[in-house]
Amino acid sequence: MNDRSREVFRRVVEGYLANGDPVGSRTLTRDFSEKVSAATIRNVMQDLEYMGLLGSPHISAGRIPTQLGLRMFVDGMIEIGDPTEVDREKIDATMGDAGADVSGILDRVGSALSGVTQGASLVLTPKHEAPIKHIEFVSLSQDRALVVLVFSDGHVENRLFSPPPGQTPSSMREAANFLNALVEGKTISELQRTIAQEINQRRQEIDILAQQLVESGLALWQGDGEGPERLIVRGRSNLINAEGEAENVELIRQLFDDLERKRDIAEFLELADAGDGVRIFIGSENKLFSLSGSSLVVSPYMNADRKVIGAVGVIGPTRLNYGRIVPIVNYTAQLVGKLISNRS
Repeated sequence: MNDRSREVFRRVVEGYLANGDPVGSRTLTRDFSEKVSAATIRNVMQDLEYMGLLGSPHISAGRIPTQLGLRMFVDGMIEIGDPTEVDREKIDATMGDAGADVSGILDRVGSALSGVTQGASLVLTPKHEAPIKHIEFVSLSQDRALVVLVFSDGHVENRLFSPPPGQTPSSMREAANFLNALVEGKTISELQRTIAQEINQRRQEIDILAQQLVESGLALWQGDGEGPERLIVRGRSNLINAEGEAENVELIRQLFDDLERKRDIAEFLELADAGDGVRIFIGSENKLFSLSGSSLVVSPYMNADRKVIGAVGVIGPTRLNYGRIVPIVNYTAQLVGKLISNRS
């Protein structure tokens, strides 16, 4: 593109991102950098449409950027600065309580990110990989039990599950004793590998009920391959209100239903893990968001060993204010990473 084409393209995209409306040639001629006629602008816009960068939603209407056009604008023309002081203060405020639980802080981070960006926020919490200190089974009723894990860093997790029929206090104690003899210094993933080997080798030392209890209780942390990450989704109403039309609202609902069922949660982390810093996915570039036509701005956060352990992101319509959203997501990811590293 020559300078005139670039300026026409940039102004169309910026106008669309600002108000969501098609931009016409007469609008552009009012404040164009050089004196040109509306007919000249229309010819340039037609060329850009032929190149696949602009589209026309209605005959005789103005132009809007296509997905390809938005990608080119985001990659080559957008000006990314730092988050404003007001935005930084709002995000910083969620990190204020140094003694708070990490999960609670990440929950607040999600709410703050949604409020600041007026989009929907996603926060993928990290797996807890500290060594385990103690495991306990607690019977609540005939068909409900609680497995409690105490980690060496003081973190405690407990989950409900359905134990095998016929459990007795004795079998629960036996199962817990069996696990605690193996658990010291091991993380959840290490313990799961050890358990299978030990049960096969020591069948005579643990009765069948205790074995079933161990296997059913630990299966909770296997999570059908998902791992114990938690996806925090906040600000659904922001995205629904932004889209407005009934058809779009239904697509947004489907998107959030998928997210809340943790469908493709592993892919979400892989999106962030595949590249350094903030990544932007527009519409069909990612299958999670292709149906709703939404955009995703996502950034990984890392622990003290520079290993990606989670991600934060913002979903919004394709006409997001990328220049503002990108630095906010990047800043939030850096803060979360520092928080996790300091806690470690």
